[in-house]
Amino acid sequence: MPCRTPSAVAVLATTILAVPLVAPSALAAQDDADHTPRYHIVPGERHGPSFFPFAAHPEVEYHMTDELTFDRYHTADVMFGWMERWARDYPEIVDVYEVGRSFGGTPVLQMTITNKSTGADVDKPAAFFEGGRHSGEITSSESVLWLMRHLLENYGTDPEITHLIDTKTIYLRPQNNPDGGSMYLKTAQTNRSTVRPIDNDGDGLLDEDPADDLDGDGVIYQMRWLPRPGTDDRATHVMDPDDPTGRMMRPARDGETPIWVVATEGLDNDGDGRINEDGIGGLDLHRNYPENWRPDSGGDATGRGYTQFGAGEYPLSEPETRSVVLWVLSHPNIAVANSMDTRVPMHLRAPSTSRSEDRMYEEDLALYEYFDQLGLSITNYPWAGDVYETYATRTPIRGDGSPAQPSPLFGHGPDFGYFYLGTIWYGDELWNGGAHADENGDGRLDTYDAAIWDARENGGRGFRNWEKVTVPYFGEVEMGGFHPKFFSQNGPPAFLEEWARKQALFNLQLALHLPELDMKPVVVEAAGTDGDARLYDVSVTWENVGGIPTALRQAQLVKIVRDDTVWLDLDAPDGVEVRIVDPEFNDKRRYADRTDAGETKTVTFRVRVEGSGPVTGTAHLSSTRGGIAETPFRIGG
Repeated sequence: MPCRTPSAVAVLATTILAVPLVAPSALAAQDDADHTPRYHIVPGERHGPSFFPFAAHPEVEYHMTDELTFDRYHTADVMFGWMERWARDYPEIVDVYEVGRSFGGTPVLQMTITNKSTGADVDKPAAFFEGGRHSGEITSSESVLWLMRHLLENYGTDPEITHLIDTKTIYLRPQNNPDGGSMYLKTAQTNRSTVRPIDNDGDGLLDEDPADDLDGDGVIYQMRWLPRPGTDDRATHVMDPDDPTGRMMRPARDGETPIWVVATEGLDNDGDGRINEDGIGGLDLHRNYPENWRPDSGGDATGRGYTQFGAGEYPLSEPETRSVVLWVLSHPNIAVANSMDTRVPMHLRAPSTSRSEDRMYEEDLALYEYFDQLGLSITNYPWAGDVYETYATRTPIRGDGSPAQPSPLFGHGPDFGYFYLGTIWYGDELWNGGAHADENGDGRLDTYDAAIWDARENGGRGFRNWEKVTVPYFGEVEMGGFHPKFFSQNGPPAFLEEWARKQALFNLQLALHLPELDMKPVVVEAAGTDGDARLYDVSVTWENVGGIPTALRQAQLVKIVRDDTVWLDLDAPDGVEVRIVDPEFNDKRRYADRTDAGETKTVTFRVRVEGSGPVTGTAHLSSTRGGIAETPFRIGG
């Protein structure tokens, strides 16, 4: 890109107002009625996300209405409003509470759904579902919101959902990054994840060169132009020969002569010869988990190790990620989870740095592979599998024509979920960018396929046809391409509920497979005498009628769970002495390892009773992820 000339700066200066700094949370808390433009582009100054003018997107619902529909996307304020309304409407099964504050100080709300009359949430097997971690990947948030409504509206009428809520706990966090989500839905801007200012281009400045909505339509499209004589414009793209309409472009491959210079809509705000290279934020909340974390780019002193772009200053440096990790660590009853993003689409899981067969217990991997196939049967996504192999090679040929190879990601949520927590933890990717089918039979799902689907099923609304526009600094360019927010990254609103629903139904199936311990009647049998005392064998039996074990093997390895444990409480009348003689040690509990799905287990205690009269007791069963249960029994007459 050419360096900015003094005349270009002068032109730009006529459209800019410098304003004082305000807190990064101001955007999230901003009254939507205040649409006063607040431009902020001041070359060389640090600034945050609050300075962009409000952009009202017709695809977004900014104020809560009397009916929740899924034909528009919802801001965090609207989502949180519905959560608070449901807490009032369903007080017997719903709690809503703050689990943390975002980088900008915005509250992050979470919902617990369980029948409070059948026990505390922490005493039941639990599922955890989260959306909104990445600023613009808002379809995930909608899926969590859809699941909330589905569970609440069907409790008491749908036997399966009613049993689930009576016996299990569901934790739901629809928007874990309200700062980024608000920026995405209330301005033209996008970013990778959090709004924390980051020096993406290494020039010592923070967020000084974001994209610019040059034509004022509230959307950052693409620009293209032919290289201009006397500049350092560098062409990189050619027209896609597979597209007969002449709209699609792709990077030039070996042997091809690039024709077009392509950039996102914007200016070289800091005069370094590049466009939009240091936008809002840049840190990635999905590279900030503690498992297999690696330093950010430039953090390897040797130059020979691995680094991970967007990793953050250190693991859990970001309050949004930290609040998730601390919550699940303090709630080890969570056995299944899905922390979702967009777009691939795919049921995405560990490992992120190696082959599944190399790192996972065989029986754990078998469970994951079962859920992979179950997910595909519900969502009809084209892919399900691990990050390292399946995700990295899902398209056999890369955009530059080279073959795809397995590739690692570090600090990734699915790795944290399995290797650190020993849970069934997915990081599913929703929406497909409009590429529903291989329209031209080239073996890839790409932008050409998306354009065909858009024209046929979406009335062509997802693509802005290229048109000539005169903009500051560049003069005449062509502007167009797919809508970055509501086509490329998230689907058109008319198709939102379809994607939110099918992903939510997979998550529901994860929850329906939680372990469930069914205690059988205690069996008491006479076992002889010991002098004047009578001996009894008290046998406690239970069955895991759920769909997964009470602990994965990985959970046992990392000691996030305890063995399933049984003990007896005994109550004898006056004059009767009762004690447990087997186990013979001071610890009178029986430890039963884990209980597999469909498995029945029995443990037996020998009890010595001296004196006449009935002895009553209670058998207790405790499992970290199977919950707690108890049943009464009686010894003697």
